[in-house]
Amino acid sequence: MKMLSQEEAKRICDKVIGYSHADECRVQIGGSRQGNIRYARNSVSTAGLVENAQLSVSVAFGKRQGTASINEFDDQSLEKAVRRAEDVARLAPENPEFLPAIKAQDYQPSFTFSAATAAIDPEYRAEVAAASILACRKKGLVAAGFFVDNTGFETIANSNGVFGHQAFSNLDFTVTTRTEDGRGSGWATRAASDARLFNAREASEIAIEKALNSVDARALEPGRYTVILEPAATSEIIGRMFGAFDARQADEGRSFLSKKGGGNRLGEKLFDEQVNVWADPWNTDVPVLPWDSASMLARRRTDVIKGGQIASLDYTRFWAAKQGQQAFGRHGNMIMAGGGKSTEELIASTKKGVLVTRTWYIRMVDPQSLLLTGLTRDGTFYIENGKIKHPIKNFRFNESPVSMLNNIDELGKPVVIGGDEVRFQMLIPPMKLRDFNFTSLSDAV
Repeated sequence: MKMLSQEEAKRICDKVIGYSHADECRVQIGGSRQGNIRYARNSVSTAGLVENAQLSVSVAFGKRQGTASINEFDDQSLEKAVRRAEDVARLAPENPEFLPAIKAQDYQPSFTFSAATAAIDPEYRAEVAAASILACRKKGLVAAGFFVDNTGFETIANSNGVFGHQAFSNLDFTVTTRTEDGRGSGWATRAASDARLFNAREASEIAIEKALNSVDARALEPGRYTVILEPAATSEIIGRMFGAFDARQADEGRSFLSKKGGGNRLGEKLFDEQVNVWADPWNTDVPVLPWDSASMLARRRTDVIKGGQIASLDYTRFWAAKQGQQAFGRHGNMIMAGGGKSTEELIASTKKGVLVTRTWYIRMVDPQSLLLTGLTRDGTFYIENGKIKHPIKNFRFNESPVSMLNNIDELGKPVVIGGDEVRFQMLIPPMKLRDFNFTSLSDAV
């Protein structure tokens, strides 16, 4: 894939918009080069590189819309895509929630590109796998992992003068380590925009330690316990809450943020006052594009929860217009404030509790209360007098992030948890919580 420069992308967008006879035209170009390596049972199983670029054009005649996509960029193909989109629009029914294309936006560049990550090659990927595999072989363990790196760009434009172009890069790594007999299992994950911040051996050593220490797990009676959730375990639960701040769902009574009798709970204190969450496209740890790709609206730094109070909700352009609110680009990251302690320091301050490495297979039970059910796995341990005493069998849990964030004993130092390209990233602390509800035992490791 050829990375388009801003000038090259602008010329293509101008050409596409110029071909259109519709009332308005919107263009989006995306290109990516994704490399990966996968290994299992201490051997590389697959490795590859996928490159692609695609252009999407959307037009409208009144409230009738049509869209077409292509991955060829010669003049004839571009014009053909515009004509196809116009044909579709003429045949489409009117969209009752249609809004005209937005006016020009002020996009402030964010720090989504790293030359070190863009330079990753097959040799680098092989070294990542080797570091993990050799460390496991030395301990008589079996490793399975997946490493993926992305480098790409996104361009947006419309017939009202909107234009944005930005490159991005990132990497993501997960590793599962098990004993030969399958009785012990450990897991670790890492994500970064900058490859210089990534260490495959360090992550693998954590998974190795958890695998060795989780052998001969004992059963602990289900019930409510003080828990320490590592950041990856926290993100799987809290992330589902972050996706439920839609104003329309709340106003229409379909959300935990809906108020009885109508309206939403904006401004209400729903969480412990230690809970502070915000979105910031320019955060250097979890940078995201400065625009929302769907609406093309500029993003901004936004408080989401402040001192436990609901500080803002997400408004689509349609719902904002209907409710007399202002719409901004939807968040691409979530950053949660924490303290300065590591997970190990949280353990040291715990008299009795349970350490959870990972939560998995999470499903919604009740959207109105955000009640979730899921399983722990890959390293669950009993804590006594500030030390890990022994491994314990995994649990099924029934818990709501709303309840969790009202039962905080202490928050640790936030770490990066990755998402899809640069579209959703999280900076999340480990959490020490009271009364976490384990409902039954699981035989899985």
